[in-house]
Amino acid sequence: MPVFEHHVFVCHNARPEGAPRPSCTTDGKSDLFTELQQRVKAAGLGGRVRINKSGCLDQCEHGPTVVVYPEGVWYGGVQPEDAAEIVEQHLVGGRPVERLRMAEECVNTKSCPHRG
Repeated sequence: MPVFEHHVFVCHNARPEGAPRPSCTTDGKSDLFTELQQRVKAAGLGGRVRINKSGCLDQCEHGPTVVVYPEGVWYGGVQPEDAAEIVEQHLVGGRPVERLRMAEECVNTKSCPHRG
């Protein structure tokens, strides 16, 4: 089997109610994950793109969070209805979805203005 062209990680982290940081899911389930899987399969990318559940990606204030490798493109505030655009534009067309893309200064930093 050939190497996957893309790995897509979808945060599944769920924190207890009252936690200081938000969660990407409320119950550890994700309609977004399921929608991405279905869209990838429908696009005929099943053997080339892998959709993975992820633990916390430490971008909680931007959740739900998705990251696409090998490009290292981070998406924030992703909803199930965004899955088609990510698959068609990014995974098929090779162009990241700019409206969902997280600002580079917010990825992996404590100084992001979105953090409380």
